[in-house]
Amino acid sequence: MAYTRATKLRASEKTERRRARTKIEKSISFLSELYHIVNFRLTKPKMQLESGMLIISIDVDVGDKELGVINGGKNDANINEYFSEYSIGEIEERALPLLIDLFNGFEIPVTFAIRGQLTEVEDSILKLLLKSTIKNDVGSHGYYHRQFTKLSHYEAENELKMILVGMKKFGVISRSFVFPRNSVAHLDLLEKYGYKCYRSNGDFMKDNMYIEKQGRLYDVHPSLYLTQHSSPRILRKILDVSIAKKMPFHIWFHPWNFGKTKESMQKVVGKVLYPLLAYAKKKETESALTYETMLSAAQKAEKALKTTS
Repeated sequence: MAYTRATKLRASEKTERRRARTKIEKSISFLSELYHIVNFRLTKPKMQLESGMLIISIDVDVGDKELGVINGGKNDANINEYFSEYSIGEIEERALPLLIDLFNGFEIPVTFAIRGQLTEVEDSILKLLLKSTIKNDVGSHGYYHRQFTKLSHYEAENELKMILVGMKKFGVISRSFVFPRNSVAHLDLLEKYGYKCYRSNGDFMKDNMYIEKQGRLYDVHPSLYLTQHSSPRILRKILDVSIAKKMPFHIWFHPWNFGKTKESMQKVVGKVLYPLLAYAKKKETESALTYETMLSAAQKAEKALKTTS
């Protein structure tokens, strides 16, 4: 009896901690998005496009639990503070088909930044992605999801070589790059291996709405990190700022941001992503907005710069 009461007490305490953490996360998300909308409204545009632009990039940190098996837990520290590589891979296996179906349904192309090691997996999500009914941008997210700021020039080049070889087996040449943990480094190597664009490091204070040329590359700058607590109402208002000022609104997230189970993922997608995409679709019909991948956004920015120079 005492054992049962103690077990129930621990379970209750765990539930309370989880609720408290969720409440804090919701508050942080709300304050962040509130700050973003005020900042975007007040900030003078660094660039102006022909219309507003919605860019979505998705960081696939693992993509398949098989990578956790292959790496035997030795790569866990490079992936997540709280979950193993196997666990993140398992979650993303559930999330990615839902996301691919969602974007197919809206006919909105996005950038899927794929980890190169997924090319070692027999039945990886990469195959499903390439069967998509819309032409997505299959970008790169490193090979082992290691921070590039911690890699030597030789190590970084070796990863880029492995990505090139692995992706070629699927008929893909990645031209967009998303740095693991957003740790930007070795841009000269990205140029050498034919990349067109990358997403630089954004955060609460650095997020913005612009695309900027850096050498021969384009920084498709991040505007907002999406979470399961994001407010659809505020997201629509930020999109309105993008449309009014004719600037790019670049949102990004991980597949594992939307919960662990299929049911929780469907709930969050329905609450957060679906309303945003439906609103964006309406604005597209009014010719006020275009949907872009990181690559197509960089190409449009390049064209715009050539026109104005």
